Amino acid sequence: MSRIFNFSAGPCTLPLSALESAAAEFVDYQGTGMSLIEMSHRSKEYDAVHEEALALFRELLNIPDSHKVLFIGGGATLQFTMLAMNFLHGGKSCDFTLTGSWAKKAYADAKKIGKVNVLYDGKDANYLELPDPSSLKISSDAEFLHMTSNETIGGIEWHSWPETGDVPIICDMSSDIMSREIPVEKFGMIYAGAQKNLGPAGVGIVIIRDDMLEKCPDGITAFLNYKTHADANSLYHTPPVFCIYMIQKVLKWVKEQGGLAAMDKLAQERSDIIYQAIENSDGYYRSPVPAANRSRMNIVWRLPSEDLEKQFISEADAKGFSGLKGHRSVGGCRASVYNAMPVEGAQALSDFMAEFQKNNA
Repeated sequence: MSRIFNFSAGPCTLPLSALESAAAEFVDYQGTGMSLIEMSHRSKEYDAVHEEALALFRELLNIPDSHKVLFIGGGATLQFTMLAMNFLHGGKSCDFTLTGSWAKKAYADAKKIGKVNVLYDGKDANYLELPDPSSLKISSDAEFLHMTSNETIGGIEWHSWPETGDVPIICDMSSDIMSREIPVEKFGMIYAGAQKNLGPAGVGIVIIRDDMLEKCPDGITAFLNYKTHADANSLYHTPPVFCIYMIQKVLKWVKEQGGLAAMDKLAQERSDIIYQAIENSDGYYRSPVPAANRSRMNIVWRLPSEDLEKQFISEADAKGFSGLKGHRSVGGCRASVYNAMPVEGAQALSDFMAEFQKNNA
């Protein structure tokens, strides 16, 4: 077997040990004679997987008792609608930071349901910069402040958080969750799609504070109400069993590596290698993102011409570096280096970048 280096922004590379473990169990799960994904979600076998995945989330992220962990099918995009319906009902207002494509999509859904105050819009900087968190002035009537911790397209990431007083922060952490320690107690709600650092696409993870659950109205449909999922321990309906099963395996791998301290160290090491390759190229490779705002998950850069970018991506793909094409809306190149990307992958890409420059300068 020859595994390539998958730099895709998502779905992305997963730990090889987790994939191999799932493959070994796929047809016959623990001697039951059938796959886990063929079993009832009420079975004792699945219940054990479900509970361990929830427990590992709590342990690894150091989630306080004041917060519930929910698995909800549909990924992060469904959360754009759910959070608006639960917390902006009756025309209530909220604050938003518009830092890129994903923040703007959440904003577009929120403003259909309530009033949205834009505290920061990165449009003038082409969504390549972030404000100082202390500069955000929270509105007196805001039900929450919404943030997107990492923008996969622009390659920017918040590295600190604002002080918001009694106004809860709701944060989309889809692309950097589990890559570093976070002060969960500062957030009213955190949500994330699984397909970056956690597992396959198809499930959203919600970490929600108890007082936020109390705000959920009874007048919305059952599935879209956070209280429904919290009261049923994320088993209100048949959950995305395979996705949660894989999340459990990935979280076990994270714990085996040393938890979030280890993930943080590896994220810094991988991203430093590639950013250094850019900085050492004498301008041949250019990162459009200011150093203070650069993402450790999604590294973006340009070459001297679009023709060279196409050639770079084509040659990289032939050498086993997949997914390096930048998002279609911005072009260029992008390397996504999530938790399961080995440091060797970042180093191999750095070496290829130097070789390509030497041959095409």
